[in-house]
Amino acid sequence: MTEGERDQRLLDPEAHLLIVEDDGEMRLLVSRLLREAGFRVSGARDGREMFEVLANAAAPVDLVVLDIMLPGASGLDLCRRLRAQSAVPVIMLTARGDETDRVVGLEMGADDYVAKPFAPREFVARVRAVLRRARADLGREAAARRLRFAGWTLDVKARELLSPAGAVVDLSGAEYDLLLAFLEHPQRVLTREQLMEVAKRRMSVEASDRAVDVQVSRLRRKIEPDDESPPIIKTVRGSGYVFVPAVSRE
Repeated sequence: MTEGERDQRLLDPEAHLLIVEDDGEMRLLVSRLLREAGFRVSGARDGREMFEVLANAAAPVDLVVLDIMLPGASGLDLCRRLRAQSAVPVIMLTARGDETDRVVGLEMGADDYVAKPFAPREFVARVRAVLRRARADLGREAAARRLRFAGWTLDVKARELLSPAGAVVDLSGAEYDLLLAFLEHPQRVLTREQLMEVAKRRMSVEASDRAVDVQVSRLRRKIEPDDESPPIIKTVRGSGYVFVPAVSRE
């Protein structure tokens, strides 16, 4: 083990990873790779075993590596169910490299998407990057549990957006990240380049100006009920977007 690898182990003190993969040989390969990188690893063959581990593991699961092609419920279905009840980070792992599958997985709330076969060092680096982002999110949750704007409330801990009437509004993972970025920088112009960095968390290297515009448009439709209402996200021609309302923290 090199000095750099020893240092990296200290940065990931026994993070607990759950590998959901029905192929025993692949599950063993991924588990061994991650254990050698310094992680604690549990395995599951399907959704039933996944939820059993999540509910009964002695140590909380810090990240789920979830294969798409599983017996019974698919990885996409399991990701949707998991995201409805937990904010645990998810990396989708699959032999299918189709862009549509990748986008669907990310829209279901996955934090990253890795196609098999993968380079071991790159895969471990992606796991660590997702864990770092999750820890940064926990830091934000400790600083503010709720963010309020124009009658709306974003519950950061629950990852829920509540309308002025108190109804829960469904957000995709990308929409949530985008809204959180706006709420952390209200009444300031955010360029498309800055928002692309946020989008890359969900879209990997495929994020583009067009992808950002699409996500902003979708978010607007959810928080700006009609064209007569005052704009919440305003377009700044040639620059980007600005979140208009003031934001309060609790």
